[in-house]
Amino acid sequence: MKRAPIRDIVILFLVTRLLLLLVTYFGYILLTAEQYSSAPVDAAFFTSWNHGIVSRYLHIAHTGYQTPSDTALFPLFPLLVTALAHLLGNGDWSYLFAGMFISNLALLGALFVLYQLAVESAGEAVAQHTLLYLCIFPTAFIFFTASHEALLLLLSTGILLALRRQRWLLAGLLGCGAALTDIVGILLIVPYLYELWLRRENVKLWPALLPVILMPIGTALYSLYCRQIVGDPFAFLTTQPLSWPWQGLWQACVELFWQQPFGSFYQVRVLLNLSAILVFLALTLMGWRRLRISYSLWNIVLLLSMLLLSAPDWHDALVSSQRFVLMMFPAFITLGQIGERRPRLHQVLQIMGVMLLATLSLLFVLNRWMI
Repeated sequence: MKRAPIRDIVILFLVTRLLLLLVTYFGYILLTAEQYSSAPVDAAFFTSWNHGIVSRYLHIAHTGYQTPSDTALFPLFPLLVTALAHLLGNGDWSYLFAGMFISNLALLGALFVLYQLAVESAGEAVAQHTLLYLCIFPTAFIFFTASHEALLLLLSTGILLALRRQRWLLAGLLGCGAALTDIVGILLIVPYLYELWLRRENVKLWPALLPVILMPIGTALYSLYCRQIVGDPFAFLTTQPLSWPWQGLWQACVELFWQQPFGSFYQVRVLLNLSAILVFLALTLMGWRRLRISYSLWNIVLLLSMLLLSAPDWHDALVSSQRFVLMMFPAFITLGQIGERRPRLHQVLQIMGVMLLATLSLLFVLNRWMI
C-alpha cells in the first residue's frame, strides 16, 4: 500500500483554502464597499458564504426540520453541525463555523482516501493530478462552506477503499452514513454488491453480504423520521419528483439553443450544467476500461440519479449538476490519467480551473450564483 504524501496533500488543501479566503476578502470588499471608502465592511462579510443550500442546512441545524421541503436535505450533516455548534456555545455564528469546519475537515480526509484509490488504480503521478483537479474544479468551493458534499465524498471514497480491502462491515457502516447524508447514498449498494460478486469464491458469503443491509437501514430510519415530523415517510422524494432521464437533457438543449436569448443568465447556467453532465459522461465512458468496474458503476448511478432528479419544468432543468458531479470522483481519476499524459492539457486545465473556481466562488459569496 502506497503511503499518501501527507505534506503535499495538506499544502494543496491549505493553498486552495487560502485562494477562497482571498476571493472572499478582495472580491467582497471591492465589489460591495463604496468607491474610495474608508469604512470597514459590515457583518455580512463574515456570513458571505451563507447562501442557498448552505442557509437551508444551517436553518435545519439550528431549528430542526420545519416543512416537507426541508426533508430533501438528509440529516447526518446538520446533526453533526448541531453537535459541534453546541460545543462552541450555540451562538448564531457557531453554526456557520461548525458547518464550514466539518465540511473542510471532511474534504481533507477525502483527499487522503481518494489519493489511495487513485494511486492503486493508476500510480502516484495520476493520483496527484486527481487531487489537484478535484480541488480546483469550478464548483469545488462548495467543499469550503457549510454543505454536505464533502462529507458524502469522504463516505463514498471510504466505502470503495474498504471494499478494496474486503472490510465489509466498515463499508456497510460507511454506507449507512452515506444513506443518511444524501438520497444517492443508498446507491452505494451497487458497487458493494459488484465487489462482493467479484470475490464470491474467496469470501464467506453471509458475513460479507449482511453489512450491505445497513445502507437501506439508513434510508429507512430517515423515512421513519419523516413520517414522524411531516406525516409522509417519503417526503424526501415527493419534494423532488422524478422525471425520465432524457427529459432534463432535452429541456436543457431547448433552453440553450431556442428559448434563452444569447448571453442571458439562464443560458450560461444551462450551458455550465449541461457541459458538466456531458463531460463527466464522457469521462465515465473513457474510464470503463481504465478503472475498476465498481468505480464506473458508481459514476453511472450518480449520473442516472442526476437525470432522474432533474427539473424539466424549470429554465435550468439540470440545476445543480455542476455541484453533483463533484461526487463522481472516479471521473477525476480518469481526468488525472489524461492530464498526466498530456502536459499542455494539464496546464490548460489548471489555468481554467483556478479562473473559474475564483469566478464562481466570488459569485456565490455575492449571492449571485446558486448551485
